[in-house]
Amino acid sequence: MNIQELQAAAEAILFACGEPLETARMAEALELDVECTEKLLTKLKDDLDERGSGLCVLKLGDRYQICARTEYAGMIRSVLELKKNAPLSPAAFEVLAVVAYNQPITKSYIEQVRGVDCSGVIATLCQKGLIEEKGRLELPGRPLLYGTTPEFLKCFCISALSELPELPDREGLTLPSAEQGSASEQEAAPEQSVQPELDTDTDAAESPDMDDFVVPEDGEDIYSIV
Repeated sequence: MNIQELQAAAEAILFACGEPLETARMAEALELDVECTEKLLTKLKDDLDERGSGLCVLKLGDRYQICARTEYAGMIRSVLELKKNAPLSPAAFEVLAVVAYNQPITKSYIEQVRGVDCSGVIATLCQKGLIEEKGRLELPGRPLLYGTTPEFLKCFCISALSELPELPDREGLTLPSAEQGSASEQEAAPEQSVQPELDTDTDAAESPDMDDFVVPEDGEDIYSIV
């Protein structure tokens, strides 16, 4: 096949798949090497952009996907009667950021960084396809490791994790290591409280009003991705 026929075949394969396809699998189907396949897909992307097609080719890490352009999302949604979902909750964004910048990462590490249980948020992000299991850490208990997915790259309009914005200067900030995060919890040494000396010449302070204390509600609201 000539270049035009190979390009048409690649377009048909991406359209039929509907999901991100590994470059190696595309190369195998076209009987080309990976380097030539990437050049072919880049040319396909440029051609679609040049002729103003309603479709575009996205590069998601080592995968490619053909999608409709975002400017037509409203019309597509109206035809397919798709509802616009609410955005991710702040808690979900926090967990997603911790995973994106530290992957592969354990659930225990995430919880040490945030200071709260993250089981529900992690389950929701896995269900939405933004993070996934990446294996297990070779430590006692063999905890699961989590990392981002091609869907994460597509949702944030980037083609590789290297395009994520740099973190602010963290000089003096110490985060737990992944090994520490996956290790079993150690007993914390009891803190010794220091009782202040009371002035016997003054009246005792009034007891605080219990109405001044607010008990936070349990649980967090988890929303789906747009």
